[in-house]
Amino acid sequence: MDVEPLNEKPDLTLAFLAKQDLYTLSVGDLEERIAALKAEITRCEKTLGDRGSTLSEAEKLFKS
Repeated sequence: MDVEPLNEKPDLTLAFLAKQDLYTLSVGDLEERIAALKAEITRCEKTLGDRGSTLSEAEKLFKS
């Protein structure tokens, strides 16, 4: 089980990826990269949705 430390700074891999020359990558590499980024976007969107649900539940609790 992976345990992430609290308040861990975000990985700067995305900053590195944004600077990488895409022209040097093969079509397969580009497709793999796109798939990985789409999967990460989906994961982030799910987390946002989960946090929204948690926030709504917390607001309900404190309004009672």
